Amino acid sequence: MIAHRMLWVLLACALFMREAYPCSVALNKMSNVDIVNKADAIVRATATEYATPPSDPRIRTTGTPDSKIRFKVVETIRGPVVPDLILPGYLVDRDDFNDQASPYSVVRPNGRSGSCFANSCRSGVQVLLFLKKTKSRELTVNWYALGPVNEQLHSDHDPWLLWVREQAHKADTAPKTDPKRSDGK
Repeated sequence: MIAHRMLWVLLACALFMREAYPCSVALNKMSNVDIVNKADAIVRATATEYATPPSDPRIRTTGTPDSKIRFKVVETIRGPVVPDLILPGYLVDRDDFNDQASPYSVVRPNGRSGSCFANSCRSGVQVLLFLKKTKSRELTVNWYALGPVNEQLHSDHDPWLLWVREQAHKADTAPKTDPKRSDGK
């Protein structure tokens, strides 16, 4: 009798279950131009060290890490000029470049491994960070799931970096329109 009920439960689950993914952005998908335009700050920074090391280096979460990485800001593309940032993450000993063509529309491989955000960085490498202010006025890169908001750069002339600079410049120099006016001026 119990085996019969279990079979019915499994059959019902198979019939009515939708595919499950760790995160989804289907309803709120942004273009890479939107990501540039919606970021409160965009900086090129170098991961330098742990500001707070992981409580247990053997355990990596797919959620927000308890460890924090200190980044030295080397260029501010948009937003407040700050000398450094401290963001949740793990320091790793391997590169994690985006495997898509620039301009990116999806996060690098580390962010596609369950957390929806890239939360690891190789010490000494440069990354391009798209930051948003949280309700507590702190800056975070965890604001657009599966988006390229924390990408490792190949060089100072990385195609992603050059494209983002150009888009940010276009957005910052475009004439502003008054949303209350119907004529678009």
